[in-house]
Amino acid sequence: MNIVNKLTIRHLKQNKKRTLVTIIGVIISVAMVTAVSTLGFSFLDLMKRQTMIENGDWHVLYNNVNQKQLAAIQKDEATGAVAVSRDLGYAPFEGGQNSNRPYLFIKEYNTQGFTQFGVVPSKGRLPQTDKEVVISEALAGNAKVKYEIGDRLTLNVGERFEEGSNQPLNQTEPLRMMDDKITETLQNKKIRQYTVVGFIKRPVWEPAWAPGYTLISYTDENMMGANDRVNAAVELRKVNRSLFTHAENLAKQNNIKSVEFNHDLLHYYGVSKSGATNSTLISLSAIIMVVIMVGSVSLIYNAFAISVSERSRHLGMLASVGATRRQKRNSVFFEGFVIGLISIPIGVICGLAGTGVTFIFINSMIQGALGVTEKLTMIITPLSLLIACAVSMLTIFISTYLPAVKASRISAMDAIRQTDDIKLTGKAVRTSKLIRKLFGIEGEIGLKNLKRNKRRYHATVFSLVISIVLFLTVSFFTSSLKQSLDLSGEGVNYDIQVAYGNGKRIDDRLLQSITSLEGVTEYSVIHEFYEKTLVEESSIADELQETVKKDQGNLQNGKYPYDMKIHALNDANLRAYAQAVGTDYKQLTDPNHPAAIVLDTIHYKDINTGKYVQTKAIYATVGQSFDLVETDENTGEETSAGQVTVAALTDQAPKGLEPVGVGGLNLIVSEQVMNQWVKGKSAEPVQTYLYLNSTEPLKTQQDIEEMKEAGLQVYNVFQARRNDEQKVLLLSVFSYGFIVLISAISIANIFNTISTGISLRKREFAMLKSVGMTPKGFAKMMNYESIFYGAKSLLFGLPISVAVMYMIYRAWANKFSYEFALPWMSMLTAIAAVFLMVGSAMLYSSTKVKKENIIHALKQESI
Repeated sequence: MNIVNKLTIRHLKQNKKRTLVTIIGVIISVAMVTAVSTLGFSFLDLMKRQTMIENGDWHVLYNNVNQKQLAAIQKDEATGAVAVSRDLGYAPFEGGQNSNRPYLFIKEYNTQGFTQFGVVPSKGRLPQTDKEVVISEALAGNAKVKYEIGDRLTLNVGERFEEGSNQPLNQTEPLRMMDDKITETLQNKKIRQYTVVGFIKRPVWEPAWAPGYTLISYTDENMMGANDRVNAAVELRKVNRSLFTHAENLAKQNNIKSVEFNHDLLHYYGVSKSGATNSTLISLSAIIMVVIMVGSVSLIYNAFAISVSERSRHLGMLASVGATRRQKRNSVFFEGFVIGLISIPIGVICGLAGTGVTFIFINSMIQGALGVTEKLTMIITPLSLLIACAVSMLTIFISTYLPAVKASRISAMDAIRQTDDIKLTGKAVRTSKLIRKLFGIEGEIGLKNLKRNKRRYHATVFSLVISIVLFLTVSFFTSSLKQSLDLSGEGVNYDIQVAYGNGKRIDDRLLQSITSLEGVTEYSVIHEFYEKTLVEESSIADELQETVKKDQGNLQNGKYPYDMKIHALNDANLRAYAQAVGTDYKQLTDPNHPAAIVLDTIHYKDINTGKYVQTKAIYATVGQSFDLVETDENTGEETSAGQVTVAALTDQAPKGLEPVGVGGLNLIVSEQVMNQWVKGKSAEPVQTYLYLNSTEPLKTQQDIEEMKEAGLQVYNVFQARRNDEQKVLLLSVFSYGFIVLISAISIANIFNTISTGISLRKREFAMLKSVGMTPKGFAKMMNYESIFYGAKSLLFGLPISVAVMYMIYRAWANKFSYEFALPWMSMLTAIAAVFLMVGSAMLYSSTKVKKENIIHALKQESI
């Protein structure tokens, strides 16, 4: 080690406080990067494992393959493991107490299939031959039929067919009924005999409305006949984007007609068939990584900038005794190396430790909130550690390079006398006369101080700008993420839908019985019927404008026909909904002057581009009226059905209501208005739907089915709703956790920068006090400095934030189409937070220097 490096280490030891501040700054930055990368990998691992449990551990599914095709799949170089499965069919379930589930559904797996699809016996063992089965526990709980291990079953197994169709129905298709009678039949029946060897919990992949209780048996390729067909679920050796092309080519070469991909699982590998999706993921990942790096650079840079500023006199002394420019520059680089050598390992350990402790506290919350069975475990990968170390080393190099180059150019005399920072002209510190008029002498002195100490001023403003950009960027990213999930998700905001298959209304007696069941937390009743209206060409959706330009024949008397789906809410739900959208409830309940809330925003998936689009269903105004048109089913004659006035326009849908497509319109009215419209009609045009949320959806479904109401159909969609909520909550926890971490680091950074700057200005403050500045004047000066700091940082921070947010929006636009909107509440929060942080830091720092002795402070030559 040369003498310059030895002196650098000695200087670090002598200035322990400054060295410690710099080390802590680097440790925080490294810990942040480590925590973010570890959190990302850990959450992805959790969702992979949970998806494997729910959908199976497979990547590609080849449907209906024969023995020869199966052999080709197994021999393929990309194939890792193959799970063979087959839906054998349905058998009548004798003795079952649930009329909506009259079948037993038999599914077969090979040994690998049991593993990949998570079939684990809760009692007994798994089947080993095609003569053995394991039975779902739902038979005892829901159907009230108990079996024991060793029981023998003789089943007449066939395929379900709807009347007039030659396409067999599967487990996702509900029981076909009409007027309380089953309208489907079992065909191609075969007698199968089984021995019960165990029990399993109800499979998570079995829909709640499935008509059959699951029994699982055994099959493999050796049992296949010449005409037998199975499904082959493949777990690949390597998961990359080429798997889509490879699987399709393999299917084409072997004449396999149907190939599916486990998109839910592949998404968590960062693999998607859609080029738009991949562009979105790559763009967003790049933007977020740049945001993290900028945050890290700002934190470490400020720590080193202060360090080098204080070291200028020390570097001047080295120059005076013969140190060259290169030696001075390398001295700063060596300091960065030493700081990094200490800080990076500690930062990585702190980041991992903090993440681990966080997981201990949030694991139970995550499992309960997300409804997942798997635990969140910390995943430490070489890539995540490499990212943390690489980013940290790069930021330390950037942070030391500019100060090192500048330090090497300072002359020995200027560095020793520390005159470099005060080589200013009168023009450089000149202020506007307006400043004196608005803020007085204190404001003018405060602004001159900032101009005179530009390096510290710029460091503080830079910290504030970075804090604003980070906060607004992550906030906008999170809101965009939620909006994209809303567009691409199933939009299910309820657990159970109840309705009569024959279309009649649910009476008050049944409604009371269902909604008073144990576990039901909230409900909504919606009555629906259809009408038509004609809309002026200028008011129709943008997508329809293009259609009309191509073909004017779509218009009727210059107007476009819209299908109106009219929904009537009960009084309690309508009152709450009207308040939520900000309209008068009483206006909606007057049958003599019908008024409705109109959903003017819809979303859909464009079949041609694969984009999820959010657009206006119609361009209307509050107070506008629509003429309802009724069409006679027999003659096709159209007659007037009255008018309805727009009471409010909204994009908020009530529970259970899903937006219609382009060319349709959702209207929400009161029951009084609906009853007035349908009064006197020959046929009852109203269909009633009851939507429920429950703490125990499966038990609530069973309780409703046990009421044995003829024709009542129950659809339990809690799984779809839970999946949507899982994604939103998961990403919100990650995003807002990142916001909290960034905010905490930014606050610490700003406090450190401002308080250090104030400490270095003790002599300056003492001079002001010595010439008569009062404590009140001193406080005003500090307040005005806070205002100048905040205003300057907002002047740069807000435009930069808007630019970054627009880049994120453009990245989303590869897959999602919606209007760009600024997050005004987040921007107002950021503005308030900036002034609060700066003001607090100034107040804290100024109280420390107020008690300084003026004589001692004036005698002080350097810090």
